[in-house]
Amino acid sequence: MRTNRVVELTGIRFPVFQGGMAWVADAQLAAAVSNAGGLGIIAAANMPPELLDQELRKVRELTDGPFGLNIMLLSPTADDAIELAASHRVPVITTGAGKPGKVIERLKPLGAKVIPVVASAVHARRVEQQGADAVIAEGMESGGHIGEISTFALVPQVVDSVSIPVIAAGGIADGRGVAAAFALGAEGVQMGTRFVCVRECNVHGAYKDMILKAGDRSTVVTGRSTGHPVRCLKNKFSAKFEEMERSGASVEELEAFGSGRLRAAVVDGDVEWGSVMAGQCAGMIDDVPSASEVIRRIFVQAADQMDRMSELGRFFRSLCMEEVG
Repeated sequence: MRTNRVVELTGIRFPVFQGGMAWVADAQLAAAVSNAGGLGIIAAANMPPELLDQELRKVRELTDGPFGLNIMLLSPTADDAIELAASHRVPVITTGAGKPGKVIERLKPLGAKVIPVVASAVHARRVEQQGADAVIAEGMESGGHIGEISTFALVPQVVDSVSIPVIAAGGIADGRGVAAAFALGAEGVQMGTRFVCVRECNVHGAYKDMILKAGDRSTVVTGRSTGHPVRCLKNKFSAKFEEMERSGASVEELEAFGSGRLRAAVVDGDVEWGSVMAGQCAGMIDDVPSASEVIRRIFVQAADQMDRMSELGRFFRSLCMEEVG
């Protein structure tokens, strides 16, 4: 049976990545996704080196499958994360918030596959030239830090711009999204918010409950005035942040107000004054199954959708033949 390049590149069974979400994506969640056949990813974020070292040791104890590490390149601990990835021989590296050149130069010679997150076709072409093995094209529907282009518009333009595999991200939470991503030319998907609401995810129960209660208009984008927009669920924190932006608060004031808010939500369960980062697909999520159940469910549904698309394809082709005739 023919496989695809994302599966071949990473050694996973299903072409699905779990997003590298700060304070959320730990060894336990990553191992659960990897054991289920996807690519589990630990988020380095601003994690102290000694703690990241522990997480990388732990994930090896919990899974024999491939796993990844997300390195946020603007983090003050990014260089430490790169060296830990080297010493632990992490098989897959995803990067965000910066230029991945130093990651590619340091880790590719050790056998790591380096897959940057991109928000534009220009960025995708640039990292391909630098030696990236694939790219994650992330639309602005995603949770956390976002770009300006929607997934539906971004993915096909990135696919047309590069020769390396493209993984689609942003707004994907079920098999319909997977089928759509492949129809756009992607060869894999990355999901973040969907994997927050699995049993193996250690976020506070209040954080999960807020996602489960979300609707299609429950998210808001804050921080546009700082140049670093963030999508999160609406609450007292986001309302106050928006008010400060409208009143002309400085970048320094906004950053000070937002400092520590993600941890407050994820770890402490403060979903009123914490930053509950989640994508627009939050309104599609209404249960907390295991990671294995999520992956199996979405690919069964994706297969059903693709069968339907095959039937539609034959119908459309027949229409075109009638037109020619």
